[in-house]
Amino acid sequence: MFKMFRRWFSPAAPESFGDRGERMASEWLRRHRNFVLVAANWRNPHDRRDEIDLVCRDAELLVFVEVKSRTAGGLVPGYYAVDRRKKRALRRGIMAYLAGLRKKPPSFRFDIVEVNFPQLSASRVEAAVTPEILHFENVPLFSKSFRA
Repeated sequence: MFKMFRRWFSPAAPESFGDRGERMASEWLRRHRNFVLVAANWRNPHDRRDEIDLVCRDAELLVFVEVKSRTAGGLVPGYYAVDRRKKRALRRGIMAYLAGLRKKPPSFRFDIVEVNFPQLSASRVEAAVTPEILHFENVPLFSKSFRA
């Protein structure tokens, strides 16, 4: 019970690097691509390891978005950081999300948004800095014969 009170009354934790990237990606998708945010940081209720960063609507299409925040000079670009293991976890999460919907969308796709901050250190990202945002649409995640 003490943990609950400490969580309620403790000062707010500063926004993490990844959280800031997800917030900026969500705002960018809304402003530049006219996406509507449906859910952020959705977790599978049966397996909490399966997480989807953003679930959006692009007209009638449901879009699942993985956000990768990077600093300038990062070793692996965000697109390539979504490896086979991460894609397997994303497939499980997306299937669980779709199974929980009452009305299935006519179609869905998977996108990756890479948020590149110009600073050298992730801990020194300033609020006034505008990152470079790269949007990769319709990234292959499921086989061509897949049916939801």
